[in-house]
Amino acid sequence: MQRTKRRELNKKGYFSRLKRDLVRNKGLYLLSLPTFVFVIIFMYVPMVGILLAFKNYNSVLGIFGSPWIGFDNFKAFFEYYYFKEVLLNTVKVSLFSLLFGFPLPIVLALLLNSIKGRFKKVFQIVSYIPNFLSTVVVVAMLLAFLNPTSGIVNTIIKAFGGEAKDFITDPDWFIPVFVISGVWQSIGWSTVIYTSALSGVDTQLYDAAKIDGASKFQTMIHIDFPTILPTVIVSLILAVGGIMSVAFEKVYLLQNELNTSASEVISTYVYKMGLINFDYGFGTAVGLFNSVINFVLCLLVNFVAKKVSGYSIW
Repeated sequence: MQRTKRRELNKKGYFSRLKRDLVRNKGLYLLSLPTFVFVIIFMYVPMVGILLAFKNYNSVLGIFGSPWIGFDNFKAFFEYYYFKEVLLNTVKVSLFSLLFGFPLPIVLALLLNSIKGRFKKVFQIVSYIPNFLSTVVVVAMLLAFLNPTSGIVNTIIKAFGGEAKDFITDPDWFIPVFVISGVWQSIGWSTVIYTSALSGVDTQLYDAAKIDGASKFQTMIHIDFPTILPTVIVSLILAVGGIMSVAFEKVYLLQNELNTSASEVISTYVYKMGLINFDYGFGTAVGLFNSVINFVLCLLVNFVAKKVSGYSIW
């Protein structure tokens, strides 16, 4: 009885505080209302489409009228002949992208922070420009540069006595091409984030480090890196949380019949099965499986990060 009364009192106290807060900050809540409505309409309402994963979808009957088939779509995906290959390709592309694309901007930001003068600004601008290029443009550049007959890369290889190689059609070269081009395109943007975090370092810490005779490397390790550590942890959690979501546009544009064994990932498979083959239920089931794995990984990494470092998203 006492616990029930306490709960009722807590509920009344909560709603009274909420009412006072709404009255006091009604202007701010009105300003945030359009964003709230946008999120509800375009983020949560479409989640009704998840029902397709458990139905044999018929466009005539609609989402709610189509018959239920339970987990048959998921079973069909798990029993797919190339299931292991598609899953492994997705994990490999994501892990290599994370392995090389995540630490490099951190190192670059730390190095740039120790540099003064025009070179720092010029380098930041040059490294940031690729971020403005669309995926289509980047892929077009790759196809031109890696062309086996007229591409600049093969021209250099032949100039040193080597043999021209068709990198785009070779399955062994798909991941290196994808990862290297991805790092080149995104490193500038990621560096800006960490550089911005470093701008909040108290200059008195640098003065104290100089007095103590600390080198630039020691300053990076003991002052700069601890400053950006919360940003690094949050970025890592988000990156691992999206590890199963490989960039569809770039993979699909680089994909061809000869490199499919290495380039067929979950996102391209969903596109082919769901949109091209009009199997919307199966495509939704595969996409839901992908999202659930990402969500579980995000929760797991967030929990570990909070226990180890004390920093987390929630």
